[in-house]
Amino acid sequence: MPTSADSLPADIAPASPAPTGLRRLLPRSLFSRVTLIIVVGLAIAQLLTFIAIGYERGIAMRELMMIGIERDIASSVAILDRLPAAEREDWLARLERRNYHFVLGGSAEGIPPDTPLSQQFAKAITDAMRPFEIVKVGQVSNPPQGLQIQVRLSDGSSVVVHARRVDMPVSSWVMWLLWVQLLVLAVCAWYAVRLVTRPLAQLADAADDLGPDLKGRQLAEEGPTEVQHAARAFNAMQKRIAGYMAERVEILAAISHDLQTPITRMRLRTDLMDDGHDRDKFRQDLDAMHTLVREGVTYARTLHGATEPPRRIDADALFESMVADYEDAGQQVLLEGRVGEPMVTRPNALRRILTNLIDNALKFGTEVRLQVQVQVQADAGHRLTLAVVDNGPGIPPDQLENVLKPFYRVEGSRNRNTGGTGLGLAIAQQLATAMGAELTLRNRDGGGLEARLTMNTRDAPHED
Repeated sequence: MPTSADSLPADIAPASPAPTGLRRLLPRSLFSRVTLIIVVGLAIAQLLTFIAIGYERGIAMRELMMIGIERDIASSVAILDRLPAAEREDWLARLERRNYHFVLGGSAEGIPPDTPLSQQFAKAITDAMRPFEIVKVGQVSNPPQGLQIQVRLSDGSSVVVHARRVDMPVSSWVMWLLWVQLLVLAVCAWYAVRLVTRPLAQLADAADDLGPDLKGRQLAEEGPTEVQHAARAFNAMQKRIAGYMAERVEILAAISHDLQTPITRMRLRTDLMDDGHDRDKFRQDLDAMHTLVREGVTYARTLHGATEPPRRIDADALFESMVADYEDAGQQVLLEGRVGEPMVTRPNALRRILTNLIDNALKFGTEVRLQVQVQVQADAGHRLTLAVVDNGPGIPPDQLENVLKPFYRVEGSRNRNTGGTGLGLAIAQQLATAMGAELTLRNRDGGGLEARLTMNTRDAPHED
């Protein structure tokens, strides 16, 4: 059975795919992302600078060590060789340095140097100690890359040189200075990014506030030149859009007013006609024209939002009265669930939304239910969900995005009995947006359609 756009649920924009991989780890806001990128980039740059400086200092230290340490060791060995054997022990402490010391007697341990730096270090020392005989050169693990060089003195005794490479020390205050520097750069980056993204956030908030009533707030035209220009352009755009919409309503209102007179005259003339098939067809056409004009003006007015002020009502009484009205008209609508507490809303707009949804469901379904469900949310109070469910034929999935457009009707439904004007769902959606609610429509898994209206039951919507 064909369906009308006025009775068919439509999904809102498809949900964005869930972020995966690296995107899941990134913060979602532009402010956080840009700040993170700048701070991480500065940290990496600082780290690379520190590594480069440390590497350069290491090379310089190695060069200095290679130039001086072998001469100091050779001079110390020459002193020990010239001293009487009985006095050598007393001189060991005097000749000891931070990176080498001497041991009388014994033999060198370890394996031959196996790294380029160790081999270069050992060769520089052994070359400087000639013509003394080098008995053995060994590399030990403690201290790391340490060398033991056994030298034979002129009297035949041995002395073992324990030497090790010493890197250039880094003062602790240097690390603290780097951390402070990174912190200062991070604060500056945070402030700079905030200065750039804050106007974007204000522009987004102003765009969100620009609802169907077109009464958004004006942006302050201050700040940097680019921000002032964007604020002026946005404020001017709001005024132009409001002017266009006001002109649109005036045109539709004028058309409606001008058409009322000829439609009324034509209805009077049909009443004077003899009873017959042509008279009934004329009346149907005139009724369709009258309905189309009335619905068009109603839709145009909903674009400016509801002028009805929010107030506290007994929602259960409202739903029961609506169901009773349908029963009096001979149409069966079942009510399931209760709100159980007063709620703040725009009752006339809510009634119009539900009436449009129920009327559309009754066109194509034999079983229509109004389901009421309240969900408790810690951060947003109570959420009221109203679902109008029917057992109709549904709608092709490829047309779900179009059914909320004004004057759109699914092919095959364009007939006088069920075609409608194509404005029922468009009016319902506009009213839902104006009252701070969300209208979602979908095909049911078990067949039929579901129109779901979700709103807060405690927080009053924004007043016009």
